[in-house]
Amino acid sequence: MLLTGAPGTGKTLLAKAVAGEAGVPFFSMSASEFVEMIVGVGASRVRDLFAQAKKTAPSIIFIDEIDAIGRARGSGAFAGSNDEREQTLNQILTEMDGFDASTGVIVLAATNRPDVLDPALLRPGRFDRRVAVQAPDKAGREQILFVHTRHVPLGPDVDLDALAATTVGMVGADLANLANEAALLAARRGRDRVQMGDFTDSLEKIELGAARKLTLDPADKRRTAYHEAGHALVGMLTPGADPVRKISIIPRTMSLGVTISSPGSDRFNYDKQGLFSKIMGMTGGRAAEEVVFGDQTTGAESDIRQATNLARNMVGRFGMSDEIGFLAVLPQEGDGAGYPGSSEVSERTRQRVDDEMRRVVHEAHDQAQQLLSENRQRLDALAEALVREETLEGPEAYAAAGFEPPSDATALVEETVPAVPGDR
Repeated sequence: MLLTGAPGTGKTLLAKAVAGEAGVPFFSMSASEFVEMIVGVGASRVRDLFAQAKKTAPSIIFIDEIDAIGRARGSGAFAGSNDEREQTLNQILTEMDGFDASTGVIVLAATNRPDVLDPALLRPGRFDRRVAVQAPDKAGREQILFVHTRHVPLGPDVDLDALAATTVGMVGADLANLANEAALLAARRGRDRVQMGDFTDSLEKIELGAARKLTLDPADKRRTAYHEAGHALVGMLTPGADPVRKISIIPRTMSLGVTISSPGSDRFNYDKQGLFSKIMGMTGGRAAEEVVFGDQTTGAESDIRQATNLARNMVGRFGMSDEIGFLAVLPQEGDGAGYPGSSEVSERTRQRVDDEMRRVVHEAHDQAQQLLSENRQRLDALAEALVREETLEGPEAYAAAGFEPPSDATALVEETVPAVPGDR
């Protein structure tokens, strides 16, 4: 059985749970432990491990991070060579294929890179069962938070259900870190119990970084306020955009300000309009600077990078372009920064992808600029409120812009969420 999933989702923890529940001998090794500089040592260790497991059968073998030795042969480091890793992989293949039902040995393995594994590992008779360990949903996050806080004294105001709703996209390792940071913060504040404010402040620190003691020039502060107000106002005015949760112009790590937006519940699928709305929100900061100051600054660097990647994926991976059509012309893995090999995609197709990316982003930017020009009074009011308060929660931001806050934004007034577009 092969456990696959993103880092931190709990693949190794599941293996530990199996070890505790199965009631049989459990042999655990990391794949990297098999590999040595001396050729043949890894294969010998594989033989010894499987020999021990057979002697104590029924038993379980767990190999963590199996991609360290299980990469496809004939590519990369294995190309044209017969090195230590390839011999180790060959020995694992032989040992697994040599089993029959009477041996009573089960092999578990975990990896976050199933795409690079050798096809022989994945064929029926070897790792023919694959379990995808996904990031938890809201109910799962609440249970994980309960596990990590059961030995932490919590204040009466701590609501794990509300906290789970604000941690969309976090995996088990992230939630464990959140609980630990909140406990440390409460201790630094001299409290004997962790309060909800400690959790929300820790979440803000984790997602946005620690606040910097940086005094902005009044002109820079005003420009930053308009930049973040542009992000937020475009989100408020665009159908299908995620509600605005928080706006801040307090400098953090490498950013001078941030606009936080997120859906009110877990989302596993986005439509074309929703993704286009995200790009509009990303361009809102630069558009506001152009509308108000008739000028551009370097503050949109992160926005440009996010908008470019999202537009590239819309065009080259999601089939959301009439010009490219129902074709995948970008690699599945990675951040979408490159194209497949020249034998798969022609130069003309690459140029069309680039042209379509440019069209999508420019169209979103033009629409954002038009929205902000038509709602200049709202933009000014929101920016002035930011300059005055420096941080606005969701309902306060909507009120400053002259809108009624959506119901789900009101429900999360005390919480923060993972940052999406708007990082300045």
